[in-house]
Amino acid sequence: MENTKELTEHSTHSERKRRDSFGMFDGYDSCSEDTSSSSSSDESEEEVAPLPSSLPIIKNNGQVYTYPDGKSGMATCEMCGMVGVRDAFYSKTKRFCSVSCSRSYSSNSKKASILARLQGKPPTKKAKVLQKQPLVAKLAAYAQYQATLQSQAKTKSVSLEGFSWGNYINSNSFIAAPVTCFKHAPMGTCWGDISENVRVEVPNTDCSLPTKVFWIAGIVKLAGYNALLRYEGFESDSSLDFWCNICGSDIHPVGWCAASGKPLVPPRTIQHKYTNWKAFLVKRLTGAKTLPPDFSQKVSESMQYPFKPSMRVEVVDKTHLCRTRVAIVESVIGGRLRLVYEESEDKTDDFWCHMYSPLIHHIGWSRSIGHRFKRSDITKKQDGHFDTPPHLFAKVKEVDQSGEWYKEGMKLEAIDPLNLSAICVATIRKVLADGFLMIGIDGSEAADGSDWFCYHATSPSIFPVGFCEINMIELTPPRGYTKLPFKWFDYLRETGSIAAPVKLFNKDVPNHGFRVGMKLEAVDLMEPRLVCVATVTRIIHRLLRIHFDGWEEEYDQWVDCESPDLYPVGWCQLTGYQLQPPAPQTSRESQSGSSKQKKKAKSQQYKGHKKMTPLQLKEELLDGEEYSFLQGASDQESNGSANYYIKQEP
Repeated sequence: MENTKELTEHSTHSERKRRDSFGMFDGYDSCSEDTSSSSSSDESEEEVAPLPSSLPIIKNNGQVYTYPDGKSGMATCEMCGMVGVRDAFYSKTKRFCSVSCSRSYSSNSKKASILARLQGKPPTKKAKVLQKQPLVAKLAAYAQYQATLQSQAKTKSVSLEGFSWGNYINSNSFIAAPVTCFKHAPMGTCWGDISENVRVEVPNTDCSLPTKVFWIAGIVKLAGYNALLRYEGFESDSSLDFWCNICGSDIHPVGWCAASGKPLVPPRTIQHKYTNWKAFLVKRLTGAKTLPPDFSQKVSESMQYPFKPSMRVEVVDKTHLCRTRVAIVESVIGGRLRLVYEESEDKTDDFWCHMYSPLIHHIGWSRSIGHRFKRSDITKKQDGHFDTPPHLFAKVKEVDQSGEWYKEGMKLEAIDPLNLSAICVATIRKVLADGFLMIGIDGSEAADGSDWFCYHATSPSIFPVGFCEINMIELTPPRGYTKLPFKWFDYLRETGSIAAPVKLFNKDVPNHGFRVGMKLEAVDLMEPRLVCVATVTRIIHRLLRIHFDGWEEEYDQWVDCESPDLYPVGWCQLTGYQLQPPAPQTSRESQSGSSKQKKKAKSQQYKGHKKMTPLQLKEELLDGEEYSFLQGASDQESNGSANYYIKQEP
């Protein structure tokens, strides 16, 4: 996603990818550069020097342990690299510090390996050698590594290496999703009739005059906010065509120069074509469309955001998905918020989301609906901090819970917030107030419910039993479930469960305007501060399959058509946000080419990341195998008010 997902930053984040559906978790605070490193008790017998009995080992849930024996009690999480007491680690294998790390490992490890190789780092299979050192040295290296991460986070130097949306669109004949598909984006609701052949006044760069002059140009092609322009008078000559952002400060409606006293000068290349350019323009512009006179004012107004720095909000805890925490708005870019958790003294413990994200709420929201909340150690507000007014947050649809309603134990299908490419078998674990539900992924839940996640009853990320089968989407069965292929009828009978009633789910399908193949800019919800070049590859009613250009399909994400994490082409340029270009194909092909044939054969039997045990998956990864999720037999499209649960024809 950044050119290799911006390698300077991805070395800090690529190995700790799988957070929740909107990108929270897990291990923004993790430390390991090697996602497949291992420090089992067998190895530690020989390789780890004894520690003083008073040395505390801090596990990532904040508990502090002291070892009576520096050799036998140690374990290192293979996902985030955190060191802790072996008996406190998750599962029988004790390879992960939490269920989140265990679930994140499979899809994350290969991607981290790819990124490491693109940066010239040792491949994953050799990384175990790097871990053969005393624990004291590991802890010292961890401290040094954290300091490096903080330094890199401050610089955030990113090179796009010449990526240009215009060249990318032109050279591949791509089509971009129109601005009107993104109601939350600037001008999304007032784009109007801007289309091909609309005329504008722009700076004339084909001129030798010492002062800035302008000329008329027409839109040849639109790609989001970007337009391919051709100077008036060039007819079919495309030699001086150029791309620009229509919402930029140098783009004006026809007549602006006359009103502002700016000179209109024809390009030098075509000056000889006409002697009376005024008559030429009158003839060409009669009946032509231009931008509304208040266009620039509307652009400016649509880029005013009500959220301000120092506002306090409740936001999901990226390390414990089941609860919220207080965070402070640190910055606002294009409606996206950088939130810093209130207890973060150095302001590095942050979380990115859009101001309309379902993950943020007003102070007091958790208490009002019965949601878990982590109380802050800070007893009073810091100077200048103030609670965000409740009316600024996205509104959820009111629901009537008095009649037939969701109940604990009901089964459904849900997008896995720790693996957004998968829709999984899930269970309602708790019914909260105001239509909110706590949901767990079957077969992968922590005993204490710390990985339950909160969806509203109207959320487009939950589906009735049978949704995937009807729409030819691969449903991920519970981990460890052996009766495959998975059949809902058998599973409900075996578990003594009932399916949530279909009529309770959100069946509204807006006329969103997306089509398969359209380009856009999309948040990588596993690394939610990154906005990447992306493509719509499937459309199932209101559900979009988003593919990140240059990356394999296993990193795709299921996203709602109205998600505030999708933006038009040119949004990053307009707002000043950093765009992450496609991963370079040549580098990645050189690393995975040898396994292409094996991958094709494996995909016929491989049913998703969670089907294999972590140990099996690790062994396969070390052998260089690659996997991808199975796609449906055909890609369907739906755009309109069709019945949400009726099977569609290809």
